[in-house]
Amino acid sequence: MIHEGHEDTQRKNLREPSCSSWMYSLDHQQLCQVIETQTLWGETTCRVWLPGRDSVVRIPASRLKPIESAGTTSPENIAYIAAAARVADALTQDVLLAPIESSVIPLPHQIRALSRAIANDRVRYLLADEVGLGKTIEAGLIMRELKLRGLVKRTLVIAPRGLVSQWVAEMRAHFNEHFQLVLPDDIKTLSRISAVASPESRVSGHEDSQLVTRNPWTLFSQVVVPMDSVKPLDKRRGWSAAQVSEHNRERFEDLISAGWDLVIVDEAHRLGGSTDQVARFKLGQGLAEAAPYLLLLSATPHQGKTDAFYRLVSLIDAQEFPDISSVSRQRVQPHVIRTEKRRAIDADGKPLFKPRRTQLAPVAWKQRHREQKLLYEAVTEYVREGYNQAMREKRSYIGFLMILMQRLVVSSTSAIRTTLERRLEALSAPQEQLTLFPLTSEEEWADLDGQEQIDMLLRTRLKALKNERVEVKLLLEAAARCEQIGPDAKAEALLDWLYRLQSEENDPELKALVFTEFVPTQEMLRRFLTERGFSVVCLNGSMDMEERERVQEAFAKDVRILISTDAGGEGLNLQFCHVVINYDIPWNPMRLEQRIGRVDRIGQAHTVRAVNFVFEGSVEHRVREVLER
Repeated sequence: MIHEGHEDTQRKNLREPSCSSWMYSLDHQQLCQVIETQTLWGETTCRVWLPGRDSVVRIPASRLKPIESAGTTSPENIAYIAAAARVADALTQDVLLAPIESSVIPLPHQIRALSRAIANDRVRYLLADEVGLGKTIEAGLIMRELKLRGLVKRTLVIAPRGLVSQWVAEMRAHFNEHFQLVLPDDIKTLSRISAVASPESRVSGHEDSQLVTRNPWTLFSQVVVPMDSVKPLDKRRGWSAAQVSEHNRERFEDLISAGWDLVIVDEAHRLGGSTDQVARFKLGQGLAEAAPYLLLLSATPHQGKTDAFYRLVSLIDAQEFPDISSVSRQRVQPHVIRTEKRRAIDADGKPLFKPRRTQLAPVAWKQRHREQKLLYEAVTEYVREGYNQAMREKRSYIGFLMILMQRLVVSSTSAIRTTLERRLEALSAPQEQLTLFPLTSEEEWADLDGQEQIDMLLRTRLKALKNERVEVKLLLEAAARCEQIGPDAKAEALLDWLYRLQSEENDPELKALVFTEFVPTQEMLRRFLTERGFSVVCLNGSMDMEERERVQEAFAKDVRILISTDAGGEGLNLQFCHVVINYDIPWNPMRLEQRIGRVDRIGQAHTVRAVNFVFEGSVEHRVREVLER
């Protein structure tokens, strides 16, 4: 009797799936591993992992058969079972599977990041490696590991608009993971597609079936979407409350409630916001609650504002960081994974990055540049008076315009002349067409590069200051005289430096990445260098992804000089070039590091050369001195 009972038990175990057991799925015609079983009202349903599809699905237990009875004893199936068994054994021993299974060969610091992230059941971290260390690869490895362990099926990636296509490409190339890119214009389309006939009407066969809308974000299991296209709105000029509500439902509420397992946010410091009421922070709060697993990526998570950093880390663990006083190095450290460039090593234990050499290149006005120096002094006086008047009248955006004018005049005569022309056009418009301030949030304003900021201010047609129209006309005449006399002093200095670097690097075909803040300067330099025999291409924020890709490809092949704005340079990987010339100095030190980081990356074979141009005695010289301190 005992023997017979034992046989009955064995037969029962063969018939009924249990957790971790290997079965054969009749629906998928392949072996699978049972992750979870649930029985409701006598019906048993299983969650199973399908190694052949690398996915987790639900299936009735009745559609699963024991391996022994599934006719899977061919040599191929036996080998398959053996491989699956090794995977299952690795999972029990906490062996990392993603590095083996992916097409990328991880570096030591990336392995450490993966190991540390997976060691904790609560995978919610800030990945804060310095620029160029491969945070995207680290996030991809963590995602793959969680998928292989059956913990993640649905993944959402939030990134700045300029980086979303890059995320899709890298996930496909390195991990064979296919993400759906959803741009702002796609969201309405997805909503229409997701409107389907209700199950009841389909079953009854009624032609006048009622349409019900399922959550459009559930149409895809892996999605990449631009950050600012899904943030919630409080209001928008010209919109009714109902329109704002509909916008928020489609882009924010539905997104948050779509049942994500893992959320990844690139350039996550943008979620910190200036207050806890700004749209991006509200987006961050929603994303933090949308999934059990959360990865925030930022090379510069702390940008000098403790309150913004507190809001960022609170997204990882609101209980651990209930208020700003809770933010300390000791409490933050367990939640942050960070590697510094100069400490990173390769698989052989050698430094991963080449040394970096940074040089200051002071530019002096010579006698032939007398008109240009006088123009700088005149614009400086215009800016000083205009800024003081704007502050007295509490017109901060006029103050911003004045500061930008100061940056424009040290960029190029072309940049200040173009901007003065546009300003004069605005001042000549009927008064009723002028407005007081641009329609943007503080957080969005801070993200814009110099060209984008000046474009926004000039489009807004800000009301004039006292006597401003007369002053602008005089400055415009002075700028025109400068351009007629000859090239800018800084342009001539750039040419000298290009020849000097060619000689020092012993490379007559040396490539150089030149950064400027303003498109008119970019265009002036393109003409100036082309006329002197250099092949030149340009990148700026107005170019679409196809244009950007063509420019990068040309620079990688035969073109010697790439001139880029900060917006244009976002997301660039240019390891084949090792010279960066900062023609204009950004006032944000993080931006300067990001510029150099375009070439100071994994795979760089040369010492990185960074040359920073400044006019002697100018405002940018003083800014540079402050940044270096």
